[in-house]
Amino acid sequence: MNNIEIREARVEDCDSMVDLITELAIYEKAEKEMEMTAVQLERDGFGENPLFHVIVAEKEAEIIGMAFYYYKYSTWKGSCLYLEDLVVREASRKDGVGSKLFEAVIRVAKLKKVKRMEWQVLDWNEPAINFYNKYNAELDPEWINGRFYEKDLEGMAF
Repeated sequence: MNNIEIREARVEDCDSMVDLITELAIYEKAEKEMEMTAVQLERDGFGENPLFHVIVAEKEAEIIGMAFYYYKYSTWKGSCLYLEDLVVREASRKDGVGSKLFEAVIRVAKLKKVKRMEWQVLDWNEPAINFYNKYNAELDPEWINGRFYEKDLEGMAF
């Protein structure tokens, strides 16, 4: 585990990031919903005004995990950090990589003095729930998520 480097993602990591996102989509039984490309990641995350940030775990020149996050704002609290995805390749899941990535994001949240750090976890994903419970995280069953997809928005008459 000592030869794992935790660092900020670079534009040349986009292909590996797409591979990890695809692996996560398969694990979450949502592969058909995954549309991300390396070109889109490069455009949205590595330009003048990046929409997201990524911390990667690299071992022997291979990206084996990533923490994908961005900032949002709470009208009640102020600035927040939202962890969109924490993904570790299956072969590296018992090596402490997830903890290293999660703790790196926690350090960012503390450095940026955010009022809240949050994420979602599927209710059936027991390994992830157990992982977050080790950190005494509050997992809130009360809130229901709402969303519109692009096709839904396009179909609205106003």
